[in-house]
Amino acid sequence: MTPAPTAAPTAVVTGASSGIGAATARRLAAAGYRVVLTARREERIEALAAELAEAGRDAVPYVLDVTDRAAVDAFAASLDGRCDVLVNNAGGAIGTEPVASADPADWRTMYEVNVLGVLNMTQALLPALTASGDGTIVVLSSTAGLATYEGGGGYVAAKHGSHVIAETLRLELNGQPVRIIEIAPGMVRTEEFALTRFRGDAEKAAKVYEGVAEPLTADDVADSVAWAVTRPSHVNVDLLVVRPRAQASNYKVHRGS
Repeated sequence: MTPAPTAAPTAVVTGASSGIGAATARRLAAAGYRVVLTARREERIEALAAELAEAGRDAVPYVLDVTDRAAVDAFAASLDGRCDVLVNNAGGAIGTEPVASADPADWRTMYEVNVLGVLNMTQALLPALTASGDGTIVVLSSTAGLATYEGGGGYVAAKHGSHVIAETLRLELNGQPVRIIEIAPGMVRTEEFALTRFRGDAEKAAKVYEGVAEPLTADDVADSVAWAVTRPSHVNVDLLVVRPRAQASNYKVHRGS
């Protein structure tokens, strides 16, 4: 579906089919943005668009794989030059094997979505973001992009990449009317992140959060994204690290009483 022209500011959210992406789309729509929902799973984003429309919000679903550059360029052209906010949320982790035995294919997949996906979307939409006169690029990285931990080499490397993209963009776009915001969540319990990482093993996925009273939720992170995006234009939230109270670092988490 091709988004039609609108007077409302337009926010593009990648990975909007579930978790943080879907929650962020809901928050930005409630804040008055026309939200363009992008993800690979058509049924999911169509259902979310219908939910938002029922609530009187403006939302358009667009099936998109952020690692497909030709598809990303076609998507950018469909916006007719209107984009005020880009939320680079699409990402994910695969596996917990040590560097010595990790599958390079898993690393490649993580790099393509977490790093090249951000690059593709940012390059394609930067002209429209700049032309808006008040553009905002959000990079959803992770605390994994700020500190290493055992068993996380591939994901950590990829999220360090997305972190560096945000830092570099902020330098290169200095003086342009575009803010670069990085949100780095710690432990967030969503329906799919850990399950995907453990290749569908629900028992292993559940152990990630075992004994933790209140991991962050997708809504918690979406609230942080929406807050940062809706600050006055001259205010740039360079880097916002968001963790549950129980988590002091990637490897120090309070579990149980």
